[in-house]
Amino acid sequence: MHISFLLHNAYGIGGTIRTTFNLAHALAQQHDVEIVSVFRHRDEPTLGAPAGVTMKHLVDLRRNSPDYDGNHPDYKRPAKVFPRGDGRHKQYSRLTDARIAAHLGSLGADVVIGTRPGLNVHIARQTRNGPVRVAQEHLTLDSHGYRLRREIGHRYRLLDAVTTVTEADARSYRTQLKLRGVRIDSVPNSVPVPTVAPADASSKWIVAAGRLTKVKRYDLLVKAFSKVVAARPDWRLRIYGSGDATGNEKNALHALIEERGLHNHVFLMGPANPLEPEWVKGSIAAVTSSMESFGMTIVEAMRCGVPVVSTDCPHGPGEIIEDGVDGRLVPVGDVDAITDALLELINDDGLRRRTGRAALTASARFDPARIAERHEALFTELVARARNGRSRSALRDALHRGRGAVYDAVYSLRYLAADAIRKRKKTS
Repeated sequence: MHISFLLHNAYGIGGTIRTTFNLAHALAQQHDVEIVSVFRHRDEPTLGAPAGVTMKHLVDLRRNSPDYDGNHPDYKRPAKVFPRGDGRHKQYSRLTDARIAAHLGSLGADVVIGTRPGLNVHIARQTRNGPVRVAQEHLTLDSHGYRLRREIGHRYRLLDAVTTVTEADARSYRTQLKLRGVRIDSVPNSVPVPTVAPADASSKWIVAAGRLTKVKRYDLLVKAFSKVVAARPDWRLRIYGSGDATGNEKNALHALIEERGLHNHVFLMGPANPLEPEWVKGSIAAVTSSMESFGMTIVEAMRCGVPVVSTDCPHGPGEIIEDGVDGRLVPVGDVDAITDALLELINDDGLRRRTGRAALTASARFDPARIAERHEALFTELVARARNGRSRSALRDALHRGRGAVYDAVYSLRYLAADAIRKRKKTS
C-alpha cells in the first residue's frame, strides 16, 4: 500500500510528531510511506527523519530557502477551510488552504491519514475520490471546544475511519457523534525499544517528565514528595520538561519547592531529548495529571523497566497500568494516596524490582511493530472495502459536500456576527 500521513509540522518537537514517526517507520518495512508536513521551518526534522519514509512539505518557512513562502500574499490571509476551533488556526491561511487542497486533490495514495482535527477536516473536504480517508485523534473529543466538536460531527461523516489512542475516547466518538458508516477504532501510541539497558531499581530517584503545565499537576507531586522526604530523606525527585511561554507554572513550582524546604530534594531539570537515559536513572516514575489523552511518558518509563505511580485520570493511565502488578493507580488529586503509593515502592525493594520487571514485560505490547500491525489490518480492510465498491459513493460525497457549502455559509455569518459584536464592545 501507498500510505500518506498529513502532519502539521514534522520539523518540530511533540508527542504527535514522535508517534507518527514511530508508526511511519514501522509501516515502511512493508509499505510505501510518506509524511507530508504542512510547514517546514528548518532543514532537518528535530527528531530525525524516520528511515525508509519519504518526507515532503507544502509551505516553506525557512528564510534562507529560495522557496520561502512567508512573503506570499495569501500567507497573511486567514484560512477558510482549516476550522477556527482548532488551536492551530492562526498558523493557517489561504495559502495553506490552497496548498493542502492541491496536495489532496492529486494524491495517489491508497490511504491518507490526518493527525489533528483541522487536518482531518481538510482530508474530509478536499481529498479526491479514491484514497481511504482516516482521521487520527491524538487528544480527546472532550478536550475540544464546542465549535470544533460540532465541526467534527459534521465533517467527519465523509471519512472512512477515526482512530483514537484510548478505548475511552473511542466510546466518546461512538456515543456523542452520529458518524454512521465511519469505522471508529482505538489503537494506542507506540514506543520503540529503548537504546539503553533497563533500570535496575537500585537508585533512590523518582522521575517525572512532561511540559510544566497546570494539567500535569506537578504541585501535587511536590506536596506528596514532601511527605515522602519526611519518611525517607534519602530519596530525591527529578522533573523533566519545559515550561509554558509565561513561565508561570515553573515559577510557581520553584516557589513551592522553596516553601517546603525541598531545594536539596526536588530538581526541575528542564527538557531532555532523548529521555531514555533519564528514565533509567530512576527507580520509580510519577504521573499526577488531572487528564492525559494517552500517557506516552507512562509507556516510555515502563519500557525502561521503571514502575509508574499514576493518577487514574481520563483517559489513558487505566488502559496502560494494571494496578498493583506493573504500577500503581491512585485517585486524581489525592496527595496522601500518591504519597502512600510512592512509599510502598520505596520501602519494599523486592516489590519495586518485581513491579519494574512486570512493567518492562507488559509495555512490549506498545512496540511499534505490534501497533503498526493493528493499523495495517484496519487499512487493508478499508482499502479492500473501497475496491469492492462498498465504500460511500461519489454521489453521496457530492450531496454531503453540497450540504457542507451551506454549512460553511451559515458558519461564516456566525463568525462575522461574533466579530462585529466584539468590535462594538471594544469601541463602547
